[in-house]
Amino acid sequence: MSKARTLLALFAIALGGFAIGTTEFSTMGVLPQIAADLVPAFESHREQAIADAGWLVTAYALGVVVGAPTIAVFGSRMSQSRLAMLLLAALAITNALSSLTPDFAMTAIARFLSGLPHGAYFGVASLLAARIMGPGKQGLGISIALSGLTIANIFGVPLGTWLGQTAGWRWAYVAVAGIFALSLLLAWLSLPRLAGTPERNPKDELRAYTRWPFLLMILVGAIGFAGFFAVYSYIADIAVLGVGLEASQVPWLLAMVGVGMTIGNFVGGWLSDRFPRGSIVVGFIALLTMFALFSTLATTPVLLFVLMPLVAGTSSTLTPSVQSRLIALAGDSPLIGAATNHAAFNIGNSIGAWGGGLVIAQGLGYFAPGWVGFMLASVGFVLVLFSLAGDRRQGAGASTSVTEEERAARDRALAASGTGPIRIG
Repeated sequence: MSKARTLLALFAIALGGFAIGTTEFSTMGVLPQIAADLVPAFESHREQAIADAGWLVTAYALGVVVGAPTIAVFGSRMSQSRLAMLLLAALAITNALSSLTPDFAMTAIARFLSGLPHGAYFGVASLLAARIMGPGKQGLGISIALSGLTIANIFGVPLGTWLGQTAGWRWAYVAVAGIFALSLLLAWLSLPRLAGTPERNPKDELRAYTRWPFLLMILVGAIGFAGFFAVYSYIADIAVLGVGLEASQVPWLLAMVGVGMTIGNFVGGWLSDRFPRGSIVVGFIALLTMFALFSTLATTPVLLFVLMPLVAGTSSTLTPSVQSRLIALAGDSPLIGAATNHAAFNIGNSIGAWGGGLVIAQGLGYFAPGWVGFMLASVGFVLVLFSLAGDRRQGAGASTSVTEEERAARDRALAASGTGPIRIG
């Protein structure tokens, strides 16, 4: 691969993530518009209608949970570049379908279908990016693959929210389908044509789910990150109904959240390559601190614009570390580890959206989801401590830096299924 083709391939991978981030999080930005259009009780019971509309977020998240491990198991024998392109095509089609549904039930089904390729795409994209970056840079490769997701919150989500508010929420999904189509074209032009591994047995891929350390880290992703979604799922309502912002200001808030997520993502990638254990522990402590500050202080526009990006940034800092750990714990099934990470996050998405909607519907106020987030992140932190305590390398003097043994384990995981480094010409 030439350097120009390499850069185009990384851009194509990130653009697919950009479109996923836009379709996933724009739904949260236009949730009041969707509720007003599709939920009959909106005029008489606004809070309950918005909570009901949150089921669209849950439906998408459940699609990710179902699709990520399923596609990873049956796609492990396929060429990773071909799998990535097939998933991009599926994402383009299902998002176009989301713009055409006539009622709430059909929209929920369309969002479920849209979520199916999500986790598997990020899984294979992370492995492709890590392979291009080379050994010892797994965290950075994951950060590049996830960069589109975080940058979407700077540009894609605010623009999608603006488009949904001005032209109708359906047009946000039309635009996203077009971005997926462009990403597919660029991927076809630039991704290396990798051979598949037909000798791999899909049953063997499932062995990762028999290892308790792997299962424990799934719980970390599912519960620990649910807190962020408890807040972010209702960010438009917190901003407008809780703080008193105009609806036109919500895209600017989402852009600031995206800045926090993007910075946190790259910081997390750098930290995870150097301090895989320490970055997770410190990251959760920082996240808990931000949740407490947000829930008590973010009642004015200025503090909301300051604290919500900090919540998003600390949450994103943890993502590369958790994904790298899952890949390592998955052994010779790295696609399972990478894809399951996003399934776990979207279990958290579902739990968070449900918990945040529950406390709002109970009349506890629009800042109550912040305390839900604090409690869920606390549980995730405890699970992380249990996970780290189970590592073979223990002791008071154990270093939190990456050892040569750990680097070798990561590289062996990446080498499985033909995911070794690509030589850059």
